Amino acid sequence: MSEAKGGRSAQLKHTGLRPGWTTGACATAATTAAYTALLTGDFPDPVTITLPRGQTPAFALAAEELAAGHAMAAVVKDAGDDPDVTHGALIRSTVRLLPPGSGVVFRAGEGVGTITLPGLPLAVGEPAINPVPRKMMTDHVSLVAERHGAPAADVEITISVDHGEEIARSTWNPRLGILGGLSILGTTGIVVPYSCSAWIDSIRRGVDVARAAGRRHVAGCTGSTSEKTVVTEYGLPEDALLDMGDFAGAVLKYVRRHPVDRLTICGGFAKLSKLAAGHLDLHSARSQVNKPFLAALAREAGANESLAEQVREANTGLAALQLCTAARVPLGDLVAARARDEALGVLRGAPVVVDVICIDRAGNVVGRSTPRGPAGPDRPTPPSAKSSPSDAGRPKSSPSDAG
Repeated sequence: MSEAKGGRSAQLKHTGLRPGWTTGACATAATTAAYTALLTGDFPDPVTITLPRGQTPAFALAAEELAAGHAMAAVVKDAGDDPDVTHGALIRSTVRLLPPGSGVVFRAGEGVGTITLPGLPLAVGEPAINPVPRKMMTDHVSLVAERHGAPAADVEITISVDHGEEIARSTWNPRLGILGGLSILGTTGIVVPYSCSAWIDSIRRGVDVARAAGRRHVAGCTGSTSEKTVVTEYGLPEDALLDMGDFAGAVLKYVRRHPVDRLTICGGFAKLSKLAAGHLDLHSARSQVNKPFLAALAREAGANESLAEQVREANTGLAALQLCTAARVPLGDLVAARARDEALGVLRGAPVVVDVICIDRAGNVVGRSTPRGPAGPDRPTPPSAKSSPSDAGRPKSSPSDAG
């Protein structure tokens, strides 16, 4: 029998669930095919792309059209075993040549939304095509241009999704001010499928593997970006990384029964604000960012009533964080500290030191707590862990510091 290995890939394999492709990966494949046809007259089918982590999937084309000055290719999204509302959606990319020096320009076609409110990683008025998919498409058209002797990729890329506006009504897009359709998303290009029971079982297996390997410090991460952050911060090996996804409660309850010396929880600010507010399931269908709660935390950190009201009315958790950052109010640190204390409450005195790191979409640390165990902040930190900064700027009388 081969030695059991841990980490994100082992967890996915253990679930037996089939991964799928993000809308960003599908849009990149369609764009690559369309631009190739525009330069050569032929559509590559299947079309192969390279994902951010080096995988090279091939996509069959579902539709294609070549005309003077533009080409269109389409790919059907396969979400694998994930219950994704965009599974089966037809994602089209229409590529048009632009004058030299124009660069790559993105447009929202039918069924792709437009940003109308602040607080998202794109400016108001921009098509809802997120930064990583934009980079993927830009990189791929540049490679196609180089391969076929074009001086540069000066193109307009219009992404559309058949019936996207209708599908978007089943998402949070309208509430977030993304109007007219879906967002083109993805940071790795791969959809990791989540069956609650299968994924929770994989989390437990991940803890078991880490303990069997003698790991004294493990990290529960919400995704690949947070995994990179904890590896940078602490140098943890792959088998010490738990892909907890939205299941923070599953990690905490299993570690309570099977303790490790130290547990780091790392994830996006908005997700971890849900943990800070007492939610153990961080999925958007089962818990939402509590803006009044964030406003109360901001007041604890010194925000005046005007700022607190702006936080309460913010479009997203990220917008609330940005408001506080501009005012030098350490909301991220307060959320991290409160999330740490909620985690300790679930651990019920288990001999585990906990710290929490909040990040933004780019992986920048925007909040962190000091490590704390059941005996309070003076409990010794395991030697395997790097010391963390203090909860800078947090009021000493803050309830989240109560030990």
